[in-house]
Amino acid sequence: MCDRHGAERKGRTIKANASRSVDSAPHLPIQARHESRKREVPVRQHVKGLDGLRGLAAMYVVLFHCWLLAFPGYPHSSAPPWLKELMFGRIAVVFFLVLSGFSLAMSPARNGWQIGGIKEFLRRRAWRILPPYWAALAMSLLIARFVVQASRYGPPTEKTLLVYGLVIQDMFTAPTPNGAFWSISVEAGLYLVFPLLLFALRRLGATVLVAGVAIVVVAGGSMAAQGTPVEGNTWLTPHLAPVFVAGMAGAGIVVAADRIQRLPWHWFAAAAALPVLVLVAAKGSVWTVNHYFWVDLAVAPAMTMLLASVATGRPRLLIWLLSTRSIHGLGNISYSLYLIHLPIVMIVIRRIAPHFVSPGLPTFWFTLMVTLPVSVVGAWVFAQVFELPFKRNRSWKSLISLDRSCRTEMPASNCRLTVERQPGARRRCQGRLAPRGSAAQGGHSKYPVRDGCCHVEGRATAYRR
Repeated sequence: MCDRHGAERKGRTIKANASRSVDSAPHLPIQARHESRKREVPVRQHVKGLDGLRGLAAMYVVLFHCWLLAFPGYPHSSAPPWLKELMFGRIAVVFFLVLSGFSLAMSPARNGWQIGGIKEFLRRRAWRILPPYWAALAMSLLIARFVVQASRYGPPTEKTLLVYGLVIQDMFTAPTPNGAFWSISVEAGLYLVFPLLLFALRRLGATVLVAGVAIVVVAGGSMAAQGTPVEGNTWLTPHLAPVFVAGMAGAGIVVAADRIQRLPWHWFAAAAALPVLVLVAAKGSVWTVNHYFWVDLAVAPAMTMLLASVATGRPRLLIWLLSTRSIHGLGNISYSLYLIHLPIVMIVIRRIAPHFVSPGLPTFWFTLMVTLPVSVVGAWVFAQVFELPFKRNRSWKSLISLDRSCRTEMPASNCRLTVERQPGARRRCQGRLAPRGSAAQGGHSKYPVRDGCCHVEGRATAYRR
């Protein structure tokens, strides 16, 4: 296979006919390592805009926690009325679950709703979420033990380490080291039943699956006192299963007939959201918080149709906004931001702000000014170490061999890569992996790249193995 620069693959070697630079760099072959029968990094179709939505939802959760801790008394908050829109952090987490079901189901939807092996799916999910979660857990335990207590039930205990280490906090209670971790256990529980849900979707169809799961949950909620279950800190997975299933069903729109994809899903989403917004505005924030059981279910259809709209490329202005470098970049570190932001917020509000500002609104503004940049930068650094390496590689073997290759090919001081992703857009990488979509995966580069590492100087076209 050749391109206009004359790069071609022969057997197990990629030969690049490079244009000589001023230092006359030699024509060196870029050896591709032996591939196993099962690829370490399977190619997945990227859908524009979804990462951006994920990043905005994570940022809203950060704002919610700044609001929550600056104005005590939730849900009877002392905050100014014009800030009440920040109090619905739970809805952002529901959106995460809808988006998770949607994203996970897109690949099976393109493959006849086949998952490709339950064991491998669960291994990939554990590889993706557990390393950054455990790293954030260790950080949160230290902060909760020695800096600022995260739970009103006391500092972390041995039970905390056991419950949160095994990600079973949705089943067992223990003093929390990080109040944002409750949703990680919910999502992990939904991952465990995802293969079963996918089997039911394949056999019964999306409509029957969504209706069946929703009816069971609604029936259980209706039998509670006053028709609304009193939610505790555990066993939220069954209640939130319908929103996850709604996201799964919505993924079918991406592979549906053209006439289905061309429907105005963004307008459908707005129409579905309008009654919920009117109800929340009429009943008030306190009523909404006390009836999250029903509100969560009510907003799921609108969220699903919004995701379907973005996945099918409409509206164009929204897709452009979500694909901008800043918002897309925020989405790329959204999981890390979600994991580590709350301890930072608590340190600022309880240990730093009292020395500089008075309680209430001044504390809120001070917290925003300090917490937002620190959380985003901290999440970026955290992601470089604990999240993105596990996102780019699918096993320890791949991760270790790639790191070793990068360190032995050429010293980091000599490893400079200028990547042209789009005309006029450049990104510079020094001594680290090139970003997705860069010359390391296919494209033109100032320096040839071998498996994401700088190889020799010269101008060539490099390909990901």
